[in-house]
Amino acid sequence: MLISEKWLRQWSSPKLDTEELSEILTMAGLEVAGISDAAPRLGSKLVVGEVIECERHPHSSKLQICRVNVGRKRPLKVICGAPNVSIGVKTAVALIGARLPNGIKIEKTRIRDMGSSGMLCSSAELGLDDDSAGIMELDKSAVAGVALTDYLELDDRVIELDLTPNRGDCLSIAGVAREVSALTGAGLKTPKFKTVKEESKQRIPIRLEARKDCPLYIGRIIEDIDPGAKTPDWIKERLRRSGLRPISPVVDVTNYVMLELGQPMHAFDLDNLQGGIVVRHATKGEKLRLLDGSEIDLTEGSLLICDQERPIALAGIMGGEGSGISETTTTLLLESAWFRPGAIAGRARYYGMQTDASHRFERGVDPALQARAIHRATSLMLSIVGGRPGPLLEGQDKRYLPKRDRITLRYNRVEQVIGIKIPEKKVDLLLRRLEMHVRRLRRGWDVIPPSWRFDISGEHDLVEEVARLYGYNEVPDASPRAKMVAKMAPEKRVNERLIRQTIINLGYHEAITYSFVDDKLQKLLQPEAEVVKLANPIASGMSVMRVSLWSGLLQAMMTNYNRQHRRIRLFEIGHTFTKVRNKYKEVRHFSALITGDLTPEQWGSTPKGVDFFDLKGDVEHLLGLTGRVDQFSFLPAKDPALHPGQCAELYRGKEKVGILGQLHPDLTKRIGVDQPVFLFELKLDPLQRGVLPKYHTVSRFPATRRDLALVVNEEVSASRVVEEIRRVAGQTLSQLQLFDVYRGEGIEKYEKSIAVGLTLRSGSRTLDDSEVDAIVASVVKRLASEFGAKLR
Repeated sequence: MLISEKWLRQWSSPKLDTEELSEILTMAGLEVAGISDAAPRLGSKLVVGEVIECERHPHSSKLQICRVNVGRKRPLKVICGAPNVSIGVKTAVALIGARLPNGIKIEKTRIRDMGSSGMLCSSAELGLDDDSAGIMELDKSAVAGVALTDYLELDDRVIELDLTPNRGDCLSIAGVAREVSALTGAGLKTPKFKTVKEESKQRIPIRLEARKDCPLYIGRIIEDIDPGAKTPDWIKERLRRSGLRPISPVVDVTNYVMLELGQPMHAFDLDNLQGGIVVRHATKGEKLRLLDGSEIDLTEGSLLICDQERPIALAGIMGGEGSGISETTTTLLLESAWFRPGAIAGRARYYGMQTDASHRFERGVDPALQARAIHRATSLMLSIVGGRPGPLLEGQDKRYLPKRDRITLRYNRVEQVIGIKIPEKKVDLLLRRLEMHVRRLRRGWDVIPPSWRFDISGEHDLVEEVARLYGYNEVPDASPRAKMVAKMAPEKRVNERLIRQTIINLGYHEAITYSFVDDKLQKLLQPEAEVVKLANPIASGMSVMRVSLWSGLLQAMMTNYNRQHRRIRLFEIGHTFTKVRNKYKEVRHFSALITGDLTPEQWGSTPKGVDFFDLKGDVEHLLGLTGRVDQFSFLPAKDPALHPGQCAELYRGKEKVGILGQLHPDLTKRIGVDQPVFLFELKLDPLQRGVLPKYHTVSRFPATRRDLALVVNEEVSASRVVEEIRRVAGQTLSQLQLFDVYRGEGIEKYEKSIAVGLTLRSGSRTLDDSEVDAIVASVVKRLASEFGAKLR
């Protein structure tokens, strides 16, 4: 947010220079991101001039010979080729000796055999904006000969604030001035706005159908405005320094009031409206053409401003093209409304827009400001475009307007949190400086925050405000007083650092994503999960707490994928948050994602894309850290986020500890990825429960290997077969290898062939063939009875 320092100091002007003021704001949480001059240094030889004569150049049809009054006894002769130069125009004149911001020095010269003693300047040539279509046109009230710097008050600085989302109350000159006054003790000089007399009785009805999202809508009709009026230079300059381009007097006034007070406003051409105003939600199939010329398909639930026949504005974001102010508008309807932040949040980004109005509404606007803003706008409007104002038109439902609750602030709590004793009188003074309603209690205060401080909801917020105004620099440094006790880590516990290092060694990169995620993406991945919603999200795409780490990993993957990275391997260890029976549950999880080629591209090998078994192999490698891989088993499963044929749940005994699989192809397509994506998510605790390694004597006797090809039903998983073989073969089985799965000729469609290699060895003697045959026969018999397996 950009603010003019001169404008700010008209509201509150402490005896501090710009840098000192910026330091105080930054330390109080209103970070100053930069300070710049409002305009280049133009010097005294750039003045206001008035064109008093104008005739065509005898040697050029595009040039004019102008006589210009610059406050001297004799007018200057200046040759100009601007299309808008004419008698009576007041403009910026560069006198002989002036130096323009682009480095050009003005000298007496001859143009087409005619002398020229100066230059009529465009605003682009003065470095004020990029408008170079013609000379700069100033107000008729500008006095010829006055330095342009003095006339436009260009000796000003622009302060850029980087505000956090919770400080929507500071998105205005008034809001920042309140902070400056509270922080420095300087007075707050709130300008008095003249109330206007009602000169018109014209009214239109206002009907609120979406009362929860818009409980207050105020309008006012102004008739017989002058469509040819021009915006005064002082308003243009304040808009420019705030980063806005002047458009027309009516639009400029609404923007000015938004910058000054913080209330976004809109103006409609009343002649283009059919009947009264209706505030409602969009229905399926509705469209709206906006002021920028784009047409959008409205989603159900979007908040709209409508007349009796059609939508005329996307509430809190942008007006419609068919009802906007034009050069022929003579009767207008001013709008000043309060919209629930949740009804606006995310809508602008959904429709591909970001406007100054939506930026403020989604952070929250003072619900007590609407009438004051419309009075201020009316007063400015009448002074510029004239007209006859009508009465205030109001639609209101007080049940849905925010109300401020009383908060009890305990003095001992202030001392406990901040860590120092602040005199009670000082605390009382700081609270009152913030314009809070304060009632003294025996050992504390009863406080009602002002209507614009919707970020203050509890005692902890008040303590923060006291610390902020008292000054964090005033809190002395103190070393923590605590006994340092080293604790032995359990030997059986698998260290988290080892888990991280192991997966990094497998080629993964660690990601750290936000715990706040997009509700829409979360619902795609876990549609049945009960999510924890945030009361005041910092952005629409971060409105719920994550129930899985997948949403963050997928967003990180999409960011890399959209930057031409195709081989992506990411992992994250972090907390997930769920709500079970009205109780919040926080669990630490370990998730990873792979997509693209199995190995980095290189000339000596053919690229091979990753598959389910590559991911499963990485999981098994991690399970090896526990020392008891045999305790884990993979079972086929179904999950709405995963491919129905490539999804498995991981169990440790009977405890479910994770899930892995391929991202569902429909979801892969929806996120704009054209290659398979594989993910796993494990509870971290079961992965950290290891066993102490035990020494086993390496057998000095030879081993015997037997390979079996077993035909089983398609529904029988290989892991179940392997688990049963281990159970039957017992201690003599030193190694078991699954080396082939076959489907095809010679095998029924509902069957598959699983080939396994059994390595048998005894620790005390050499096994003879009869013993090996007996063990293999027992294995085959058990598999036949358990799964209907038969030797191929």
